[in-house]
Amino acid sequence: MNDFPAIPLLKHLPYDGIRELYLLQEPALLAAIRRGDRGEARRIINHVLVHIYSAGEERSDLLKGLLLELVVMISRAAVEAGAVQSEVLGYNFLFLTELASIHDDEDLAAWLRKVLEHVIATLERQKNFTPPLLIGKALDFMRLNVHRDISRDETARHSGISPSHFSRLLKERTGRTFTELLRQFRVDLACDLLRDTELSLAEIAILCGFCDQSYFTRVFQDVKGMTPKPFREAGLTSTIES
Repeated sequence: MNDFPAIPLLKHLPYDGIRELYLLQEPALLAAIRRGDRGEARRIINHVLVHIYSAGEERSDLLKGLLLELVVMISRAAVEAGAVQSEVLGYNFLFLTELASIHDDEDLAAWLRKVLEHVIATLERQKNFTPPLLIGKALDFMRLNVHRDISRDETARHSGISPSHFSRLLKERTGRTFTELLRQFRVDLACDLLRDTELSLAEIAILCGFCDQSYFTRVFQDVKGMTPKPFREAGLTSTIES
């Protein structure tokens, strides 16, 4: 048994059913390839293959077309995860040339496995590189969720990075830890709310993810060098004078 939801294939439109399956499984495949988790990537691909062979069993041209779609999906996931695009695409050209001469189902399966292993190996050679896209995704997630109690592990999972790797990258690229950055984002939002709204300090504390007003005040003073009230007053004064 697997935990994938069943995707019914329409007999008259099998290709459309497969495309829907790609869209459903691509996020999980992307995350597995980012982690270099070959076992999970194979499991997802094998699941998709069952449907591909079901849809294309009577038409070799359709079967090859569906396999090409899957290779495109794998390659896109790898490039987004940090693999060198020119290397992935260069070898894909060679693989596609091979595909044209393959007609046996077992040979097709072996061909696809070879493509997957190559893509993951390419990614692993870049293991010290994480594209800014992933870190940016993590920072955006933090900014959008400052109002609640998010953790480093949750943020790392959202970005497809292991928690330990995420902590190291965050420190290398920003000079700060996850906790320090989250605190900064909360204070940044608090500054905007103090300047642009008339919300009470207690309301702002809640909106910015602080457990209470007292803690909010302590953290704000630590980051900004003053408590929220004089910060708001200074902002109002500057607005009147301008």
